[in-house]
Amino acid sequence: MTGVEQRPYRAGFGCFVGRPNAGKSTLTNAIVGTKIAITSNKPQTTRHVIRAVLHRPESQLVLVDTPGLHRPRTLLGERLNDLVRTTWTEVDVIGLCIPADEPVGRGDRFISGELSELKATVLAVVTKTDLVDKRRLAEQLLAVSELGDFAAVVPVSAVSGHQVDTLVDVMTGHLPPSPQLYPDDMLTDEPEQVLVAELIREAALEGVRDELPHSIAVVVEEMIPEGQLTKIYADLYVERPSQKAIVLGHRASRLKEVGTTARRQIEELLGTRVYLDLHVRVAKEWQRDPKQLRKLGF
Repeated sequence: MTGVEQRPYRAGFGCFVGRPNAGKSTLTNAIVGTKIAITSNKPQTTRHVIRAVLHRPESQLVLVDTPGLHRPRTLLGERLNDLVRTTWTEVDVIGLCIPADEPVGRGDRFISGELSELKATVLAVVTKTDLVDKRRLAEQLLAVSELGDFAAVVPVSAVSGHQVDTLVDVMTGHLPPSPQLYPDDMLTDEPEQVLVAELIREAALEGVRDELPHSIAVVVEEMIPEGQLTKIYADLYVERPSQKAIVLGHRASRLKEVGTTARRQIEELLGTRVYLDLHVRVAKEWQRDPKQLRKLGF
């Protein structure tokens, strides 16, 4: 035999699942190296299936970002759960994320049970390893490995970057041989407008998380590129006038902060200067109203 045996090029879809706030979006961002999925320490911030594409010389891993699976209390909640399950059936490899600093719980067992029915290869990913010592991590790895029949159990820290590359190696190893699925320069297939809306929403949640965790939706009405400047007009929707007052803050000071934070992030994303025009509007009980949900993009 001469030379090195050519390994087949592999390409396919992967996703991270887990309870809300198990570190899925932060991990996706760490792997791809840019801020694609929005992160916050409040459960249920991811609402759109965002695909991030990781290019390597011998493989291409397309990450699909799903919301956390949870017990639904509203129509929005039910739609999010349906979205998760649909995604699971379409991917090749799934990483079940379980934080190192919290005991394995009912939610983890529930999701693990749901995953065992699927064709996809399932890995367990123990996240947030930077928050625990070696002994606690060893105990958690043991507890997690007893949850199900995983192809591998990989501890990672998205914050320090520890083992992130190892996780990608393991995931791409389970992808099918396939030609490239996306062009080299593509990082995500989400339209820019959706990403911009998510960045505004993340900034809006920053100070009011405890008061309005899920009651904010953002719709980008217009994006107008003018040379080196992009003009963006967006509406933030809340459910009640009292929530509008919270988002605005005293003399609209909070909304100004939201605008400043979001504008910086959007300028990074688009690579141009940004003029951002934000308005807060009330859409009564939008999370329970099918017509409003459709209008807000769910």
